[in-house]
Amino acid sequence: MPDLGKIRRWCVALLLPVVMLPLTTLPAGAAPGAERPVVNTDRGPVRGRSHGAYRTFEGIPFAAPPTGALRWRLPEPAPRWKGVRDAGAPGSRCVQLPVLAPGGPVGSEDCLFLNVTAPTGSGAREGLRPVMVWFHGGGFFSGAGDHYKPERLAVEGGAVVVTVNYRLGVFGLFGHQELGGAPGFALADQRAALRWVGANAERFGADPHNITVFGESAGALSVCAHLASPASAGLFHKAIMQSGSCSTTTPPRALLPGLGTYEPFVPERRTVADGALAAARLGCDRPTGVMDCLRRLDARTLATPELMQGFSLVSYGNSALPVEPRRALEAGRFHRVPVMQGTTRDEMRLFLAQTLAAHPIGDARAYRARLELSFGVPTARAVEAAYPASAHPTPAVAWATVLTDASFLCPTLRDGGALARHVPTYGYRFSDRDAPDFTGLPQAPGLPLGAAHGFELPYLFTLAPLSGPQRELADRMTGYWTEFARTGVPRAAQAPHWPRYRPAGPVLSLAPGAGGIRTVDARTEHHCALWDARWPGVTSSG
Repeated sequence: MPDLGKIRRWCVALLLPVVMLPLTTLPAGAAPGAERPVVNTDRGPVRGRSHGAYRTFEGIPFAAPPTGALRWRLPEPAPRWKGVRDAGAPGSRCVQLPVLAPGGPVGSEDCLFLNVTAPTGSGAREGLRPVMVWFHGGGFFSGAGDHYKPERLAVEGGAVVVTVNYRLGVFGLFGHQELGGAPGFALADQRAALRWVGANAERFGADPHNITVFGESAGALSVCAHLASPASAGLFHKAIMQSGSCSTTTPPRALLPGLGTYEPFVPERRTVADGALAAARLGCDRPTGVMDCLRRLDARTLATPELMQGFSLVSYGNSALPVEPRRALEAGRFHRVPVMQGTTRDEMRLFLAQTLAAHPIGDARAYRARLELSFGVPTARAVEAAYPASAHPTPAVAWATVLTDASFLCPTLRDGGALARHVPTYGYRFSDRDAPDFTGLPQAPGLPLGAAHGFELPYLFTLAPLSGPQRELADRMTGYWTEFARTGVPRAAQAPHWPRYRPAGPVLSLAPGAGGIRTVDARTEHHCALWDARWPGVTSSG
């Protein structure tokens, strides 16, 4: 019998568990045992590692440890240190639970570290380099910055890349009336990292006035929140969202009968009410001093599946995030910076594959039942007409296609139209259905993963081996991403022109091989007119 509890926790996260593969080769010019470069940051000098064509400085504290009395407080500056601090290895990851393996919490509350990867020397491009600050995915309750190795972006793209840890789950997104609401400590940590980058970028050869924030899944949702947050004004100059938009959501019962609608942004009052209930269950139900009581609890007591998952949603309706982000975009209430955003072609196959054994879709009748369960009968009929089971290899593929278009592709395109009214906007769809599966998750019969959620990441980071044509695509994507960071316009050598997005305009489809990079009419191909018309029914039927 499948472990439905584990499946439910995993599915509701909308995350990508990253499986790092060991590096077997070093970039050109790298030499083991090379010098240990030293950079003097604003808190003290750090000693990194040289890898020939690039340098790394890992485990740099960008804020004070949020422990003891600082638990559930906004990040404070990291203390200065004497002497040279070793930055040759990543710092502790933030407290989290293994997503797919048994066991208790791992990581530490003392986890506010970042990692810098910088090209060696001036290279082909003179002057200060662009900075790219990466916010990892993981459903806001899993993941770490050091999972991602960005040497391709640094060496081939000439960017300085910073990967960031931030508080997760109940430690990062808890709310209570004694806190004045739900301050969003996870996003505040990210802002603290951006302030650190602004203060220190030039010391690593980068331009503090040319900072791009980018992220995937929960990292992309973070970028969306910063676009809409007055508190993030001036901290970045460009934004990239990968497989997560301000309008991302999934319909109720999409993956399992017991799952409700997934909406990553929730009203602050809901988080505060949940915080009061959690405090009572933890024995801290009292007239005053609730937070003092909670701060005395051991981290292991707090890092339960219920609390880590229950407080993995970003609150709005406060000074940091006044308006629900998708509404902010619609109203034009966001920072005026160029934006690049996109999805993979088969986002939801990765999640659906983990639930089919427990909740199979064996035939067209089961497919129709799933449609009616999630959308109600009238919408289900319209959706089935646009997505007949007979037009897909299996009913499971048909259902995954419906969920991908409804949850990711069309909401992202709709946000693109709102953004494009005010700022340069570029849309993409990652379409390599032979992309390497580096997750280690079991395959589901009748549901090939294709271009699933997160499968574009090995084309930007060192995560999995690529074929020759895929390496060529990775070169083009690296060029697009880093040139966007440099200039605000995605360009790549020997690659097609990437047109700006218009409300009904094309996006760039990214796939290997001759003609693999081309513009497509994604709104028509993914039935977005249907989803735009039916979306209110989706979100209100949970």
